[in-house]
Amino acid sequence: MNVLFLPREGVALYRELLASETSRHALRFYRPRETPCGVEITVATLGSALAIAADLRWYLKRYMRGVLFEIAPGIYSSHRLAREVYFDREITLSDRWDFRLIYRVRDGFVVREEQILPGSERQRLGPDEIEVWCTEDEFHGGSGSVADEDDAREHDDEE
Repeated sequence: MNVLFLPREGVALYRELLASETSRHALRFYRPRETPCGVEITVATLGSALAIAADLRWYLKRYMRGVLFEIAPGIYSSHRLAREVYFDREITLSDRWDFRLIYRVRDGFVVREEQILPGSERQRLGPDEIEVWCTEDEFHGGSGSVADEDDAREHDDEE
């Protein structure tokens, strides 16, 4: 399974991760690769993918637009959907999923999100597109970023 870290616009994410001793320590057992879409690492399981995302939480908030988890070749899951699958175990992913987005990437940054209508088929993706399975809320309201999601959760905990 691959984890894809998406940089914020204007951030050289690979360089930022390697420049910090803390992130180098978190990634010491992995081999991060710079890709046209961001920084990718290979892990064994969804649990370990979520763990590395948690270890890099500060970097997610500061330098990244979000994180995606490859659930099948060329198909990624949003952070929220991955958490629901792993922790809540109420969702089982199959070959088809109704809530899908296409991320269009240009110059290493996500520049646009598009919805794929439930039940419709999508033509083969180009090299500058990523298919992302997401929750129903993310589908209808936009995927947002991991930082926004975590900030909202922390705010709810404070009340």
